[in-house]
Amino acid sequence: MKLLVSALEHSANLHLKALMDQLPDSVELTGIFSAELGEPIVDLRSLAVMGFVDALKKLPFFLKLGREMTERAADADKVLLMDASGFNLPLAKKIKKRYPDKEVIYYILPQAWAWRKGRIPLLARTCDRLLSILPFEPKYYPPTAPIAYVGHPLLDEIPKLKTAEMTRPPSEKEARRIAYLPGSRRGEIRRLMPDFHALRRALPPHEATIVIPPYFTEDEVDELYGDLGAFTIAHDTHEVLYRSDFAFVCSGTATLEAALIGTPFVLAYRAKPLDLFLVRHLTDLKYAGLANLFSLDFQGRPMHPELIQEDLNASALLAAYREFDIDRYRRDVDALRAYLGHGSSRNVAEILQRGTSQRAIPLRTAEEEFSSA
Repeated sequence: MKLLVSALEHSANLHLKALMDQLPDSVELTGIFSAELGEPIVDLRSLAVMGFVDALKKLPFFLKLGREMTERAADADKVLLMDASGFNLPLAKKIKKRYPDKEVIYYILPQAWAWRKGRIPLLARTCDRLLSILPFEPKYYPPTAPIAYVGHPLLDEIPKLKTAEMTRPPSEKEARRIAYLPGSRRGEIRRLMPDFHALRRALPPHEATIVIPPYFTEDEVDELYGDLGAFTIAHDTHEVLYRSDFAFVCSGTATLEAALIGTPFVLAYRAKPLDLFLVRHLTDLKYAGLANLFSLDFQGRPMHPELIQEDLNASALLAAYREFDIDRYRRDVDALRAYLGHGSSRNVAEILQRGTSQRAIPLRTAEEEFSSA
């Protein structure tokens, strides 16, 4: 089977790698993906966009890339789109218009449930299969939409999960190992590090580990993070979270990773004022962290503290650490794992290997199929 893939982002390629482990060697990839998975048509580094002006400059490049992907769809057996809705949704429309019978599968969907809900009917009529990694997402789509929850990829990718007994309560004994995860984007790192430096000094003596993306140069680390003499530098998020007693984590995927691993944490985020304004006025999101959004769905309340914008400072982080309800968090971690159920890679691999005549199954059938996975 020749599979045309469009996976533009680092996180999508991590999920694609886990998916490929579940597919036979006979599956041939073509399109946009990490070079470690085959021979892509473009270097992913050339796709990076920094700001509105840069996006405008690269528009002709992306339009040309979309045309090339549409041409390549001609001899592909199936099309797999992953995240990156700004590129992938227009691509899906072009492919369906030119090749109406070509099976288009969208895995890791646009967050249309949170904002720009007008994309939902477009997704429903353009794609043959919509593979959701959020249990609450299908209810935002019409009953006839070909959408199913397939599991969450992090449950395939996180190697070790803590038991309740492995979680050290700060209220009973001071955490000895604390992780600091200020994010991966330059702007969020710059905005968080002053608070993290002040927090490290305010906390009782502890082993402080900071997670830094491996692609930053020494000069970039010095410029973004400041003096890290009091920190141990690490790169493996999962390993650091697993061996830490507590964590302070920038909003993003790492917050869900911390929750699934079972490490108590506080979400910290300081956004650009314009970005925050848009989020508050264009979405109905009540929380920033995915674990909190999940918890809101299955038990009607959040499972960890969030300190954002004007509420964020070292004193507030310290107070959230001191007041953390570890017993409730332990129960919430178990409930979150049960809510997500299982990983997604095996289910997605099975869907990709089905014949095209099997793709239009009702949502209730898909839910029943995956509930026992």
